Parts: sequence; C-alpha cells; structure tokens
Amino acid sequence: MKNDEAIRYQLVKLLQGGQAFKSMDAILEGITSDEAGKVLPCIPYTLWQLMEHLRIALFDILDFSRDPAYESPAWPDGYWLAEKAPADQATINQSIATIKEGLAAMEQLVQDPANDLYQPFPHGEGQNLLREAMLVAEHNAYHLGQMVIIRRILGDWK
Repeated sequence: MKNDEAIRYQLVKLLQGGQAFKSMDAILEGITSDEAGKVLPCIPYTLWQLMEHLRIALFDILDFSRDPAYESPAWPDGYWLAEKAPADQATINQSIATIKEGLAAMEQLVQDPANDLYQPFPHGEGQNLLREAMLVAEHNAYHLGQMVIIRRILGDWK
C-alpha cells in the first residue's frame, strides 16, 4: 500500500471510530426522543443538543472543506440548539441519518485521490483536508464520549 493510500485508509478508520471505543452507530442506537430531551443536573446540555451539535459541527467542517464560499455559523449560538428536546422520534431518526450522511461524505472526500490531503485550501487560514478530517474525528470522539456518560447516568448504557 502506498503512503497516500495508507493515510487515506487510516483516516477513514479514524472517522468511522470504533477502534478505541464504541462506534458512532452503537452510541446513537436506541436513543429515544424522551431520553434525548432529559435535563440532568450539572450537565449543561441534553443528548438532543449534543446530537444536533455533532451534526451542525460536522456539516460546518464538511462544507468548509468543499466550498470556498461557505461561511460558518456564528459561535456559539449557531452550533448549539436552544431547544432541549426533539419534537418526536422521527426528528431523532432524521438527525442520526443526517449525521451518518455527513460522515460518509467526509469519508468520500478523504478517499478521493484527486483531493490533496496536504495542500492548504485556497480559503481559510492554512487548513487542509487532512486537518479537517482529523478535526471531525476528534470532535466526534469527544462528544460521543459525553453521550455515553449521559446515557449511563440515564441508565440506558451498559
């Protein structure tokens, strides 16, 4: 395997998770709308807010990576929902499906040899696709870990 192919392969594995912890699919599986909207003492967000933050940030990074004209939302309000709970289970399911679609799109960007992993984007401040893919993986891991802790507190995680 050539070096470029190897790094792309490893980046995709990193994005998919599940090597050092549970996969995103496993962590998001079975979250109900009731559980997602529960407010816990001393935790400033609900599972729903974390899930949507994951989705919003993922698409922010993805859209920045593929669209030079993209403008990020204002921080922090553009990245966090004020609503503590989803409208219903269909809303949860749609959010999870959208997160998976975004992750698959980032994986496709990384896998495409036409996309230089190391070349800084003409827009931004020196970011490149390698950095953005690792940022997605790191951000996802951080917040998925928080979701596991909340699910444990709620009694919905072994």
